[in-house]
Amino acid sequence: MKSPLLSLPGAVPAEGSDEGVAAHYGDLFREQRTLAAGTGLVDLSHRGVVTVSGEDRLSWLHLLLTQHVSELPPGRATEALILSANGHIEHALYLVDDGETVWAHVEPGTQEALIGYLESMKFFYRVEVADRTDEFAVVHLPAGSISPVPDGVVVRETAHGRDLFLPRAQLESYAAEHGPAVGILAYEALRIEAHRPRLGFETDHRTIPHELGWIGSAVHLQKGCYRGQETVARVHNLGKPPRRLVFLHLDGSEVHLPGHGTPVRLAADGAEGRQLGFITTSARHHELGPIALAMVKRNVPLDAQLVAGDTAAAQEVVVEP
Repeated sequence: MKSPLLSLPGAVPAEGSDEGVAAHYGDLFREQRTLAAGTGLVDLSHRGVVTVSGEDRLSWLHLLLTQHVSELPPGRATEALILSANGHIEHALYLVDDGETVWAHVEPGTQEALIGYLESMKFFYRVEVADRTDEFAVVHLPAGSISPVPDGVVVRETAHGRDLFLPRAQLESYAAEHGPAVGILAYEALRIEAHRPRLGFETDHRTIPHELGWIGSAVHLQKGCYRGQETVARVHNLGKPPRRLVFLHLDGSEVHLPGHGTPVRLAADGAEGRQLGFITTSARHHELGPIALAMVKRNVPLDAQLVAGDTAAAQEVVVEP
């Protein structure tokens, strides 16, 4: 779904998973500084929007999600995962309940599979699941933004800002009035700086929540009765995750950023050394320079000097080994 904001001056389309919105509008670092200052807005209209309504919605979702939502108060934002039977991450939902309906936004293109799973689990519960992506666009306002929210628009507010479920028909006019619009690359750079994982970027087919630091924020350890809960409890109480997420400061003299999947090795071993992990996401930050998130083996020493491809990298701990 192509955003109307791609018609704005300087807009350069994003590629890959973020296709459909702008990568940037001509000045990446200025756009990052705009967000960091609490102004501007990010067009996330390519993300899927799913709603769950009905009087059993919270008790039903409580049985399916990793988060405790049975008593979720209206207006309180949370995030949750859906796991496989083996505890691997399949879906990530960013949700809020408005008192009558649970609203969630999800990674672009994942809503169809998510809805298919939810529909298969309805049984006798009084719930209605709907794909609202064609009707509503997600717009992100950074923390500190004073931009108003139109009447009737559902808002999901966290420490990182506010996500608006804005009617698509209002997207262009709202951006014109409360911009400037900021591209997805600036948003991603600040996400990496904040060590926040993203489904499909920091995850693969065998990722478990412990590896990404999603325990607590997206996984509630005092509840059971959801698919994959046995793995979550076993790793938390008896074991250790095989991998861990790290934040990397990359060598700023390199022209190219290491892309997703670039091998991470010990610097002392060089390019022929044993692979210890891989880059998940990288970006150029307006203050920190080139940065990245990476998944590495749990036993990689915390003080180890690493290389991502040919690029020197110094690590900061995100998930304790």
